[in-house]
Amino acid sequence: MPEKPVAPEPPAPDSPDDHDGPDGPAGPDGRDAPEAHDRSAVRTLLRLWPYVRPVRARLFTAAFVAVVASCLSLVIPLVLKWLVDGPVADRDPGGVWLGALYLLLLGIAEAVLFGYRRWLVARPLSGVEARMRADLYGRLQRLPIAFHDRWASGQLLSRGTTDLMLVRMFLAFPLTFLLVNAVTILAGYVLLLAQDWSLGLVLITPVIPLVIVCSVFEGRYGAVARRAQDQVGDLTTVVEESVLGIRIVKGFGRHRSQATAFRELSGRLRGTELVKARLLATIWAVITFVPELAIGAALVLGTVQVADGDLSAGTLVAFLSTALALRWPVESIGFLLAMSQEAATATERYFEVMDAEEEPDAAPDAGDTRATAAGGPGGHGGVLFEGVSFRYPDAPADAPAVLDGIDLHIRPGETLALVGGTGSGKTTLTALVPRLHEASGGRILLDGEDIALMERDRLRSLVSMAFEEPTLFSASVGENVLMGADGAAGEPELRRALGVAQADGFVERLPEGAGTQVGEQGLSLSGGQRQRLALARAVVGRPRFLVLDDPLSALDVHTEARVEAALREVLRDTTALVVAHRPSTVMLADRVALLSRGRIAAVGTHHELLRSSEEYAWLMSGEGEGGPR
Repeated sequence: MPEKPVAPEPPAPDSPDDHDGPDGPAGPDGRDAPEAHDRSAVRTLLRLWPYVRPVRARLFTAAFVAVVASCLSLVIPLVLKWLVDGPVADRDPGGVWLGALYLLLLGIAEAVLFGYRRWLVARPLSGVEARMRADLYGRLQRLPIAFHDRWASGQLLSRGTTDLMLVRMFLAFPLTFLLVNAVTILAGYVLLLAQDWSLGLVLITPVIPLVIVCSVFEGRYGAVARRAQDQVGDLTTVVEESVLGIRIVKGFGRHRSQATAFRELSGRLRGTELVKARLLATIWAVITFVPELAIGAALVLGTVQVADGDLSAGTLVAFLSTALALRWPVESIGFLLAMSQEAATATERYFEVMDAEEEPDAAPDAGDTRATAAGGPGGHGGVLFEGVSFRYPDAPADAPAVLDGIDLHIRPGETLALVGGTGSGKTTLTALVPRLHEASGGRILLDGEDIALMERDRLRSLVSMAFEEPTLFSASVGENVLMGADGAAGEPELRRALGVAQADGFVERLPEGAGTQVGEQGLSLSGGQRQRLALARAVVGRPRFLVLDDPLSALDVHTEARVEAALREVLRDTTALVVAHRPSTVMLADRVALLSRGRIAAVGTHHELLRSSEEYAWLMSGEGEGGPR
């Protein structure tokens, strides 16, 4: 009997019904996902070939072994025919025992070959899955911030876990058994026709209706499978957000509403899975019933022929044994098609990420611009913004630009404070310097070199950032801080950076000092502690350019004063852009730029702007902190 693949656990369903656009299920980023009838499952699965090619020899060998093993099951009816028409009819016990031995050996050989096939594919396919997962992770690191802003994290996680599991299962079972079963069915029908052509034609009759049913099933199941896999991503997102935001959930008593949202998504997923189950049950019933009907008809006709003396009993036994041996290859068609459709949609979802456009790197003529680095156009060093504008890629066409015509010069070694109301574009402007976002217009120069023509790795080795919302990783304190030095710093640099951020005191009190694991998102630390470690990470590598987005907002006034005193020493040796909301932070800067409605409204010292700008004076008075930033 051919080896029967084990069905994988069904993937969790897709997102709520609101993902369904007018033309079919929509992707997690809002784009319409291709409908099953608009895309070829075969063409989609062929995209896996670059990953499969290195292990193709073992896969082809495994397929050949499986074909041989499956065809051995078709030899058993021939042995039965010889046994019935020979030793049994002649009442020869020795011949019967010999026939039983042949059957036993054939069964053992079939089992050994199928076991060998499993061994052949296990290691290479786990390697294929690992390579695909590594490529997906690497791609996610190279995709722009705009991509990550648009995609839910759960959708990306499900592509790297559930979807790749489905791909591996397809390569291990359906890919092989679609070929094996096709060869087995073809060889089996040849044997059936050779044994008795009239009975063989009876069993061939169901082929055409089965092909039509399978074609309809494939299209419908593909659409439902896509919806289910998208819903898995949505459910993963809800679980992830609930875990990461557990303090908010508990603090505001929102566990019931979160549970309700989870139940709704889970219910939709369950409904989709039930639709899949109904489709699979229907195809399985049809594929089982129609061949069984044909076998029953062949049995009646064959019995009549044996009674009339037109057919030997051994031939009828062999014929029926062959037909029964073909039951599983035929009945498994629906199951294998379902797994193939799920693998096709999983592959499609995987390549939706892999096909996304990466961050553009340096232009081919990047090296030509480095000659200007010493002084730059017009002798301008430091950081120069020339007519810089920015608009989010997915913003409506009639929406105003976030930044519009920014002209600003930060002199070499100067610290410039950037002040503005909420929504004025401060954080967006700072994100343009390391190219977390690409400017829509104009250009930004670092010591005379256009950042758009610089290799991204080189640019980010020159510019260091500290964000208002600090992010720490599940690693030690020291590893989190030294992440900002790109492997070029050691213990002395770590101690210096912790001292600048006034973090050395609380780090020493941790159970293992700088070796203490901070846990996921660093939530085992206070907000101020996380912010100080993020600041230490920004300064540990002694960057040439420093961008700080309100890095002291979570500190108490006494700690803030100590950090500012230490930070002044660091700022003397770098060119810095500091987003500030409080006068104490502004006092770190040599000059201040006021950003208003996406434009630079005024530039000067703190005292000059207090006298000349009512908006700046209002913001610095503290009354503006609750207003628009």
